[in-house]
Amino acid sequence: MGNTTDSTMAGESTSGQEFPLESVLSVFEGRTDQARPLTANDVMEELGCSRRTAHNKLNALVKRNTLATRKVGARGRVWWVPLTGITRDDSAKEHETYRDPEVNTGIADAELPGSGETLEKRREALRAAYDYLSRNPNATESEFLVEVFPEHPAGYKTADKWWEAIEPALRELPNVDVNEDREHVWHYVGG
Repeated sequence: MGNTTDSTMAGESTSGQEFPLESVLSVFEGRTDQARPLTANDVMEELGCSRRTAHNKLNALVKRNTLATRKVGARGRVWWVPLTGITRDDSAKEHETYRDPEVNTGIADAELPGSGETLEKRREALRAAYDYLSRNPNATESEFLVEVFPEHPAGYKTADKWWEAIEPALRELPNVDVNEDREHVWHYVGG
């Protein structure tokens, strides 16, 4: 019962230690191919923890917007460090968000109504919609309206009017694809 092999097979770490979220992040930082997403098994093998522990830690990092995740296949899931929102804590500190220069140019050149401060607020709303999509690669229109509009109304009183302005510009940005089915699922196809 106290056998190391038995505890490892039961999903416990060989040392019985807890794994801070930073140790999971170090697995991502230590990769030679930074573009390759990792599985829970990759983390489990690197840290010597159980699959459940790996899943719990990875999901905690997703909730903190430090990692992104996507289901692959029938039962698989991968995690990666997104290019936007890279931060190690949940503090309210402003942090620089990396964005492909082509995306920044697309946002700056987007045909949005208004001028001056109003136009800048609408560009910020477009940035927020793009960042939301990059963190949630399969988003629906209603998710944008619930998750992005309230914090970035850009001078619009209703979510519908906001979407009428943001949607065409978002559609034109790099790495964005939308299915024209009845659900209009938006896809982030980059990274």
